[in-house]
Amino acid sequence: MSVSSHIAELRKKHQALSEEVEVALRTPSFDDLQIAEMKKQKLRLKEEIARLEGVAV
Repeated sequence: MSVSSHIAELRKKHQALSEEVEVALRTPSFDDLQIAEMKKQKLRLKEEIARLEGVAV
């Protein structure tokens, strides 16, 4: 897998998590700890994307 295709996959995962977080935030009964964990996962993905983009340049 090339770096650019790996970055593309990570972006897809990041976008999917973003959508999950948005839905969770609109659901009053959703667990705040789960939302926080999803946000952490999003941040890790974003950091990995940034790291890989730095390598790809």
